[in-house]
Amino acid sequence: MTEDRQPKVTLDPLSRELIRLALREDLAGYGDVTSAWTVSADRRASGRIVAREDLIFSGAPLAAAVLAEVDPDAGFRLLVEEGSPLERGQTAVTLEGSARSLLSAERTMLNLLTHLSGVATQTKRFAEAVAGTGALVVDTRKTTAGLRLWEKRAVRHGGGGNHRFGLFDQVLIKDNHLVAAGGVAAAVGRAREQAPFGMRIEVEVEDEPGLREALAAGADIVMLDNMGPEELAVCVRIARAARPEVLLEASGGVTLETVRAIAESGVDVVSTSALTAGAPPVDLALDFD
Repeated sequence: MTEDRQPKVTLDPLSRELIRLALREDLAGYGDVTSAWTVSADRRASGRIVAREDLIFSGAPLAAAVLAEVDPDAGFRLLVEEGSPLERGQTAVTLEGSARSLLSAERTMLNLLTHLSGVATQTKRFAEAVAGTGALVVDTRKTTAGLRLWEKRAVRHGGGGNHRFGLFDQVLIKDNHLVAAGGVAAAVGRAREQAPFGMRIEVEVEDEPGLREALAAGADIVMLDNMGPEELAVCVRIARAARPEVLLEASGGVTLETVRAIAESGVDVVSTSALTAGAPPVDLALDFD
């Protein structure tokens, strides 16, 4: 995808406010004093956002919106598709406009791009690690405040999948819910009475007896939490024999080193916060021409 000027970016209100907060945090009402005191107001500049390492690129709409917030007349030309792999030295974006504007927007743009591209790149590593097992690696709700939508979008760019987006779009009954509700059967029964048609009910369990309870209660998805590959494989066999249609998710203790063995247990989904909360930022830089 290539745009000649600043892309028209329509953001949801939360994302728009996030950008404004980030810029207010950096400029604090005073502005960029270094650029204002060292660069002429009429100075024009052009530059490139360049990958300094191999990565998966994500976050361009937010970066474009940052520049538009600083200076609606600045140019932002996207040279690659979102989700594209970039090689070290490859240019993702070209910029042009007031030198002061580009400098004032630089750090906020790069903070978003390096983080979200880091999420996509990290997800790609996990997706490659489970290739051929039939399992899908998905994210969790352990995300950065205000960036959940974009982090989950970056996960898809990296070849992963999305778990629920919040507390509102799926029932996930965890250990504290079970204590408060009085057990698996009671919790699932109450949820089933209230949930709209089509909303799946998931139950987190920690052992084989918990799995059997969740299966008997009619859970649509069972999360097998903090189990090793051998225990997971046993639970998979039990679940497939009792209710072949139930979706099985493994979670807890998932790293790049362990994810392959976990996936090979036969689960359908492996969820891990390492895709988002554990993603290291990648190296992207803005170089003036």
